[in-house]
Amino acid sequence: MYRDRVALYRELEKEFHSKILVYVTSDRPNMAAQISPDVIDYFIDHLDKIKPCGRISLFLYTRGGDTSTARNIVNLLRMYGDFLQVIIPHKAHSAGTIISLGANEIVMTKQATLGPIDPSLYTALNPRRPEGGIFPVSVEAVKGYLEFAKNELEIQDEASLASIFEKLTDFVHPLVLGEVYRSKAQIQMMAEKLLQNQVTEPEKIKKIIDFLCSESGSHDYTINRREAKNELGLQIVNPTAFQYELIKRIYDDINEELLFGKPFLITEVNGAYAVRRCILESVVGGADYFSTEGVVVRGKMPDGQTAIQNSISYEGWRHDHASEGGQVSVRNGEEEVIYERGSGYQT
Repeated sequence: MYRDRVALYRELEKEFHSKILVYVTSDRPNMAAQISPDVIDYFIDHLDKIKPCGRISLFLYTRGGDTSTARNIVNLLRMYGDFLQVIIPHKAHSAGTIISLGANEIVMTKQATLGPIDPSLYTALNPRRPEGGIFPVSVEAVKGYLEFAKNELEIQDEASLASIFEKLTDFVHPLVLGEVYRSKAQIQMMAEKLLQNQVTEPEKIKKIIDFLCSESGSHDYTINRREAKNELGLQIVNPTAFQYELIKRIYDDINEELLFGKPFLITEVNGAYAVRRCILESVVGGADYFSTEGVVVRGKMPDGQTAIQNSISYEGWRHDHASEGGQVSVRNGEEEVIYERGSGYQT
């Protein structure tokens, strides 16, 4: 919990001579979270309490999210700190990689990874899955489809290529395809501007962008610190043994709280639950977290089978007052349930 981690944050600040801000979006199955615009106001609250300073370090764990928000986070951090450092304990993929590109240097552990920044689009016009929900449209998947027709199948005549494109528009709305092109151009421009904080040579910048946007081959491709430093030319820093120990202890404690590797299963919950899916913490700003809260009620059906009803009562950001005596935390099975004082819950 935050009250246990804050001492580690202070130690890490001493090590890096910096102010630490911790941002984590969970990738827990069935309770994952992404970088989203709603976090910006909370970043501002923390940074206002930190105040403008020489160095800011963002401790970052995420599988990605909104690319515009990622750029907004970088710009915001740079308004408060002259030197921006990103600390990656494990994963900083997709939009997390975009944030990392905007830093002056990136501290990566042995297990830390970056990833490609080719975006996937989610719009109201996207294809629909048969089981419900939206089918994401990947920028590189569209490009790969067209390149497969031209390069692998060696289709060159205009009539056949036009037919292949029409087939694509039967599945993907033309306006979505237009957004795909616009999105790719936007993310390349964004990456180029952000990279200038750690790479100055135009040729190196182009090489990095080309690899991250298309040449990596798959959105699931991971880039370790050796490849990031030696092949891409990013400003990568290896933590000292003591710094690594602090980073690992912070990550392990957050993992224990957010349960990254344990799927959230309604069938295993009985009664009230509260799952933290995203946290934003600092020494002076305390802890903010995004929570999904609800109640699972079980009952018997006429045929003897058990019926499970999940009623979500709240979903949004909260501030953790645990260290101030504002909340009492109890364990209900493997899920942490937060009972606010005066909320009507019985302990």
